[in-house]
Amino acid sequence: MRQYVIDQLSREERANIESYLKRTLKPGPVDGLYWIEVPEDLLSGDQLGHEACGPFFFAVELEAESACFELLIRSQSNLHCSCIAHASPAQRDFVLRFVDQMLEEEQIQA
Repeated sequence: MRQYVIDQLSREERANIESYLKRTLKPGPVDGLYWIEVPEDLLSGDQLGHEACGPFFFAVELEAESACFELLIRSQSNLHCSCIAHASPAQRDFVLRFVDQMLEEEQIQA
């Protein structure tokens, strides 16, 4: 799995990240899982052609000492489809900008 991981979080840093994720993202189906929705203007041609599979998301998993940002675009309604794919460079830049903003706003040093 391609992913961007922030590890070695202190308890305070983890709490700050959790607060940020709860304020800014849609919660996932299990505790500690969040969804970053991919803006429509960043969807690939395959994803744009699969409106029934949308919306499309990056998964974020918050654990005890780390936050993992998957670089796989997932469908909310379909697990196995050609529209589910690794992030394009523009999609990857989008999620990395999200992470950078979160780290700056929450003053995370990890």
